[in-house]
Formats: sequence, structure tokens, C-alpha cells
Amino acid sequence: MNRHLWLLALCQGLFLTNNVTFIAINGLGGLSLAPLGWMATLPVMGYVVGGAASTSLVARSQGKFGRKGAFQLGLLVALGSALLCAYAAWTRNFWLLCAATVIAGYYNANANLYRFAAAELAGAGYKEKAVSLVMAGGLIGAVAGPNLAAATRSATAVPFMGAYLALAGVALLSMAVLAFITFPPAPPKRVGQAGRPLGQIMRQPAFIVAAASGALGFGVMNLLMAATPLAMQQCSLPFGDVALVLEWHVIGMFAPGFFTGHLIKRFGVLPIMSSGVLLNALCIAIALSGVDLQQFLVALFLLGVGWNFLFTGSTTLSLQTYTPAEKDRAQGALNFFVFATTALTSFASGALVTTQGWQLLNIGSLLPVAATALALVWLARLPKTARV
Repeated sequence: MNRHLWLLALCQGLFLTNNVTFIAINGLGGLSLAPLGWMATLPVMGYVVGGAASTSLVARSQGKFGRKGAFQLGLLVALGSALLCAYAAWTRNFWLLCAATVIAGYYNANANLYRFAAAELAGAGYKEKAVSLVMAGGLIGAVAGPNLAAATRSATAVPFMGAYLALAGVALLSMAVLAFITFPPAPPKRVGQAGRPLGQIMRQPAFIVAAASGALGFGVMNLLMAATPLAMQQCSLPFGDVALVLEWHVIGMFAPGFFTGHLIKRFGVLPIMSSGVLLNALCIAIALSGVDLQQFLVALFLLGVGWNFLFTGSTTLSLQTYTPAEKDRAQGALNFFVFATTALTSFASGALVTTQGWQLLNIGSLLPVAATALALVWLARLPKTARV
């Protein structure tokens, strides 16, 4: 555990500041500009679709420029896309806003590799804790994101333009922090040591479950989180309450990062991931019990903790399924599954909550929760030697 790891955790926090602010304003900004109400979360979806479309390009940039150069390139894209979002808000151009969030998706895919880079910065035997610690850096975003959105959404005469300009500043700050991080050099590539084909890597049971649980866990979290601002608005709750719920949701997502790695090391990765599934189910039960502020607050907090256990666990589980020579394509594939699922749920959240309502949205989310539970049971029943 070293200063480079702590600085990377700070970069993760600034990345989540960007994401939480996007979540807080993109749905509402989209609702104010969209030709039809069901299109409101298209800017949210665009961010994730852009991430899914960028995973292969990001993997190639990591191989070509190394961790530091590739991460700085992602931040340049974040800066440019935030300024383009601000211009779209100024001109009240809904489709330009969607295009700008698709471009911003490159940064999303790029910064999602911070958690894998964390394992490379830690010594042997500390990889689980390193991943967990960098994930905990998102706690900064939990506090900064909602408050930044609330403070800047009306900072200019044009709604939401101030928030997008603030995100350009966040990107610049992250570039400055990243400049002080030194990543270990990539192992030299030798002829005949390129590793296994991606198809062979993906056929490992541990990889299948890591990809499925990471994608479905992220999908459920995004389905409910992206719909929450719209659902709370439909229930006539003020934006201040929306910011409060999102703040505690993201605290739930990243505060456990200070101890999730310890729990995984003590109890094993599958029990912790199973606990995440149970917390997701409890979140849905509470969300179905009512639509007061308390229900939104507790449900979204539990959803965040459940996501942390599932996503940190799936990342840790995946580390045993590929070699250093295979990491770029393996990590790119894992991120693609996450973004593809999240893109689908980003669109579905807006369409379902505006047409079917908050209750049916929660009932439908039980299906991916059950699928994740079945995947974990399947892997647990396999002998350890048959998992990879």
C-alpha cells in the first residue's frame, strides 16, 4: 500500500464525482429538453453506450500508451465532452447532449480500469485490499457529486450548464493528480507469449461468473439508481431530497471499500458476493414498501452496499482468470459486459418508470438478482480446480 495507490483512489473519487453529477442532472436535463418524456434518460444511456462502444479502443490505448498515458487521454476526452455538454445545454439541443454523453463514455470505460490498475500498484498478498481501497475512493464522489450538482445546476442562467462546466474543472483536477502517479511498467511482450485467445479465457467458469455478476449487479444498481430522480420527481419530492438520496446511495457504494477487501480475504469472495445479492433483494423489498423519502433513502443505500460487495468481489474473482499478457483483452471484455448491461438498463429505467411506474420497475429487477444468485451457486458447487 503506497502513495500512488492513495492518489489513484483520489482519481477514482473524482471519476465518481463526474458520474454522480451526470446521474443527478442528465435525466432531469434530458427530461427538460427531450421531445417525448420516455426519452428523458437517453443522455444517461448515451454515457453508458459510449462506454460499451469504447472498451475495445480503450484496451488498445492501454496497450499502446501504458496505464498513465491512456488514463490521461481519457481525462482529455472527459474535459472536451463536459464542455460539449455545456454547449448543448446552452443551445437547448437534446440530440447534441446525447452525442456529448456518448463521447464522454470513453472516459467512463477508461476510468473503470482504475480498479484493475490498483492491483498492479500493490504488493503480493494485498491485491484484494488495493482494489477495495481504490473503490473506496469513490466516497469522495458520494459527497462531492450530489452537492456539486445541487450547487451548480442553477449557477448560470441556462439550467444545468453550470454543472457541466464544473465537471470540466473536475477533469482538469484529476489530470493534475494523475501526473503524480507512477505505474509499474508493463511486462515486455515476447513473440509467442501473447497469452490465450479471448474465447478460451471467457470459457472459464470463474470468468463467466465474474462477468455475469459484475454486469448484472451493475445493471440492477443502474436500473434503480437512474430511475430514482425521475421517480422522486413524480412523487413531488424536491431536488434537495434527490441529492440526499444519491449522496447516501454512493456512500453505500464506496464506504464499504475500506473493509470489503478484508472481508473477502477472511471469508472468501463468493460469500461476500452472495451477501451483495441478499442486500439487493432487501433493497427491492424496501422500495416496494412505499414512496416516502425514508424508503428511497434506505433502499438506495442498501443497493449501494450490495453493489460494492458484488462489484469488488467480481473484480477480485476475475484476477485469477488471466495472466499479465492477457489483461488488456480480458479486462476490456469484462468492462464491455458491464457497459452493455448498463446501457440497456439506462434506457429501460427511464422508459419503465415513466410508463409502468416505480413499483413494476422494482419487481422486474428481481429477475437479474435471481440470475446472479444462481450463477454464484453454480460456481460454488464446482471443485476449485475446475473453476479456472
